[in-house]
Amino acid sequence: MAKHTYDYGLIGNCAYQAHIHKEGTISWMCWPRFDSSFIFGKMLDDEKGGEFSIIPTGGITESKQYYIENTNVLRTEIESPDGRMRITDFAPRFLQYDRYYKPLMLIRKIEPLSGTPKAIIHCDPRGDYGNIKPKHYNSSNHIEYEGLEYDLRLTTNIPITPIMNGNQVVIHEPKYLVLTYGAPLEAPLIDTCENFLKKTVDYWRGWVKSMSINPFHQKMIIRSALALKIHQFEDTGAIIAAGTTSLPESPGSGRCWDYRFCWPRDTYYTLTAFNNIGHFEELEKYFNYFLNLSPDKNGRFQPLYKITGESEIEEVITDLKGYKGNKPVRIGNQAYTHIQNDVYGQMLLSLLPLYSDHRFIYSERVDSVKLIFDLLKKISKIIDEPDAGLWEFRNLAQHHSYTYLFHWAGASAALKIGHIFGNKKMIKLSQKIMEQAIEKIEQCFDHSKGAYTQAIGSPHLDASNLQLITLKYLHPDSKKAQSHLKALETELRTEEGLFFRYKHSDDFGAPETTFLICAFWYVEALVCVNRMDEAIEVFERLAGFGNHLGLLSEDVDGKDGSQWGNFPQAYSHVGLVNAAYKIAHKLDRPNFLSPTS
Repeated sequence: MAKHTYDYGLIGNCAYQAHIHKEGTISWMCWPRFDSSFIFGKMLDDEKGGEFSIIPTGGITESKQYYIENTNVLRTEIESPDGRMRITDFAPRFLQYDRYYKPLMLIRKIEPLSGTPKAIIHCDPRGDYGNIKPKHYNSSNHIEYEGLEYDLRLTTNIPITPIMNGNQVVIHEPKYLVLTYGAPLEAPLIDTCENFLKKTVDYWRGWVKSMSINPFHQKMIIRSALALKIHQFEDTGAIIAAGTTSLPESPGSGRCWDYRFCWPRDTYYTLTAFNNIGHFEELEKYFNYFLNLSPDKNGRFQPLYKITGESEIEEVITDLKGYKGNKPVRIGNQAYTHIQNDVYGQMLLSLLPLYSDHRFIYSERVDSVKLIFDLLKKISKIIDEPDAGLWEFRNLAQHHSYTYLFHWAGASAALKIGHIFGNKKMIKLSQKIMEQAIEKIEQCFDHSKGAYTQAIGSPHLDASNLQLITLKYLHPDSKKAQSHLKALETELRTEEGLFFRYKHSDDFGAPETTFLICAFWYVEALVCVNRMDEAIEVFERLAGFGNHLGLLSEDVDGKDGSQWGNFPQAYSHVGLVNAAYKIAHKLDRPNFLSPTS
């Protein structure tokens, strides 16, 4: 079987995303939000999904896809027997009247590069996950699509009749297609498109210039950072795990999940990545989102929430064909009902920079001291409780070492905040929780393996426990750190440096693919124990598992390097950014070794 890659580029403006195939078809786009029904969903069903395609009449002989440098503006060049054309796709985003302009507007510019290219343009939006096909009405220079929550309008300088009838269009000069949701484009078409394109390019390049990164593999970090930025739903501050649903973790596995929601756990790692590249507005926006989340009557926070902060995320299975026939296709995620107790520690760690980083004025956050206390008290109450763990086991509750690690790390963060505010009660409770968490973590140590196992009483190793080293629970020079890392390498690592999450069977059998962020955690662990040459070598291998644009999937097949899982996956790009930061930081200070807490 040939190596599988996701042949898509991603555009977005922090209001929506679109996945564009390297042959020019928009195969996945949800409007009006990340978690709304798709407008175009060919990726999951070539009949019910709908698409927005620009297809040369003579067929495609060659195509290539690339971003305008340091932007989220995507270009696709297509060669056909009649000639060569270029499609420029972007979601407008720029500063206007002291706020970011990020409309539900998709702009496609088509221009000839050689010969006389001809194409059939097919804009076929759908609603309610393929169950609604809007009615089409043509006007003098636009097509109206009615039947969705709000009308869509396609405005263009191409004659409407050939688009409506599926006839070819000769691309002899620049052509523009502007799809809008709700509010139509009223301004002059060509001038507006060119103006928005220039402003959007300028915005992204300015955003990149304001990054603070070392020379170590800057291009990779920039691309990952640009991808991560458009995973934040700016209206609320929520950050999603991925913009897709039900792309399988491996073919035929049934592991098909909807990731278009906000996991506080994932967000902790993402905010760390933004902090590492010197961007802070994402944290401040997320802080406002977080303040609006409501715990249940028992004071519990969920593992995930809708991007609006709503708590109920019903999971349903649709009748869509699925990606390459992989079912089920799920909408929503039942994991919101799980008990996953690591979330409280991650919330505390996510908030720490607001108090400990002097670039923030922490006096503005005094009103949230109660929130810190409430999170600490919750950890104290549930510290003896088993949970589903970060891998969200559906039918297994354990006392996970990863959960206790984040009880310890979260309490460590609260301890620092307590010292900043001189809050003796917070300091005392934090210290107590840290001691309790250490006791639980040490119960996970298996002397015969020389390693910490997945949970108290469990014989299984788990890649998430690499973070016992990266979070400085274990001193990198200690015998326990060395033996623990060696045991994880022996059992879970592939020759390429990829890492399985674990190898034992779960609700769906034994995992068949590796989880990419685990391999980046491994790189960080190698840096911590001063195995720098290996860390750099593995990092560069892992970066090679991106697609033609350097975009990373959630999972990688350890046998042939195929991409699987939702795509692009924020977790994986976070892993790359954080691992690169760790390497660059050590390269700048070769004799530096962080003391343990």
